[in-house]
Amino acid sequence: MYRIGIDLGGTNIAVGLVDESYKIVVKKTTPTLAKRESEAIVADMARLCREVCAEKNVDIKDIANIGVAAPGIANHRNGCVEYSCNLPFRRFPLVKALADELGVEESRVKIANDANAAAWGEAVAGAAKGTSNSIMVTLGTGVGGGIIIDNKIFSGFNAAAGEIGHIVIEQDGALCGCGRRGCWEAYSSATALVRMTKEAVEECERTGRYTSMSKAERISGRTACDAMRAGDEVATEVYNRYVKYLANGITNMVNIFQPEVISLGGGVSNEGQSLIDAILPIVRAEQYGGDVVELTQLRIAELGNDAGIIGAAALEQ
Repeated sequence: MYRIGIDLGGTNIAVGLVDESYKIVVKKTTPTLAKRESEAIVADMARLCREVCAEKNVDIKDIANIGVAAPGIANHRNGCVEYSCNLPFRRFPLVKALADELGVEESRVKIANDANAAAWGEAVAGAAKGTSNSIMVTLGTGVGGGIIIDNKIFSGFNAAAGEIGHIVIEQDGALCGCGRRGCWEAYSSATALVRMTKEAVEECERTGRYTSMSKAERISGRTACDAMRAGDEVATEVYNRYVKYLANGITNMVNIFQPEVISLGGGVSNEGQSLIDAILPIVRAEQYGGDVVELTQLRIAELGNDAGIIGAAALEQ
């Protein structure tokens, strides 16, 4: 029995045909062209669903589950995307629209916020497989996340919960894109790491202190990490500062939720086990309960860009 997972992004729509082992057997993508009418976007989602089915000679009506991972406030109770800043959806009945387009019952179509769907994907088939309580933290342009409690996505009473990037870890700190100051996102996203790196390079240029990062043609989230591994003192300071902020937020997640696993995804997580090794001592030293309670495990997420598709396909709510 196959399932379909749809990862609806501001840039691309990705649709996967997923087997019983939560492996993607066929995947198709198309540009979202987000400035279009909502109905045109849904039509492309449906077209890709039919295409992945056709490649395996599967009738769409035989699909067990069709799930959508959507950015913004995706309300699984009424099937609407209440709001999405990068798409035209405003209280848009996405579940009904897609079901009608595909000619299937609304009950067969599920929806979740994209970060929540990715966290669910890691819970059913990735780094948190076999657990009942987990959190996924995505370190990309922002800091996203999804929270799984007792084998269910936690979305709050209004489907807007789980915005973990917007807890404040530095009072009156750097301005965040959400309008608050000092958010975890403003200190632990890849964007924040780029900002810290640029600030350090500019400081070195003012003071005459040497850093190999001054030679970089373009500063990215990898610049400080690569220079740190090569022994650059300034880069090491930047990286250690970043790790401290990241560990601060993760410790908050541990103290609030005490999940079995916290998995790290997104571009910064490509640092792999060395990132975990840097964070873990800080978390262990600061978490409530010390080593008396059973300890949350920190892991690198396993599903990469496919987490949203797999998590969407596995939606049951």
